[in-house]
Amino acid sequence: MVERLARFRYQVRKFLRFSEQAARAAGVTPQQHQLMLGVAGFTGRGWANISELAEFLQERHNAVVELVSRALRAGLVRKSPSAPDRRVVRVVLTPKGRAILMKLSAEHRKELQRIREHDPLELVPRFGNKTGKR
Repeated sequence: MVERLARFRYQVRKFLRFSEQAARAAGVTPQQHQLMLGVAGFTGRGWANISELAEFLQERHNAVVELVSRALRAGLVRKSPSAPDRRVVRVVLTPKGRAILMKLSAEHRKELQRIREHDPLELVPRFGNKTGKR
């Protein structure tokens, strides 16, 4: 059990390092990449509010506000008030942000497939198509 846990932790850390390097190579910070993932996919709506992003990122509200501001200046996201409650701000990806995220997502999927092929203990889960089938 301890050996499997250690190997799993090793694979997770290697994947995170890959992810950090891929984000930087795409011209964004690892935090911006994580933010874009949260905006595009966490709620299933294609947008998220600051509180939802804080939960996704496991960060404080004010830290996420600053991260969103930096991503806004970089042209990765845009903000708009929510129609039902104008106090709530929707964060959505810009075309530039979506293009970078799609490129990074494809690279990450390939890396996960590569890891999976060399995973004799089957520690890394399989990721199927959009329907979840393998």
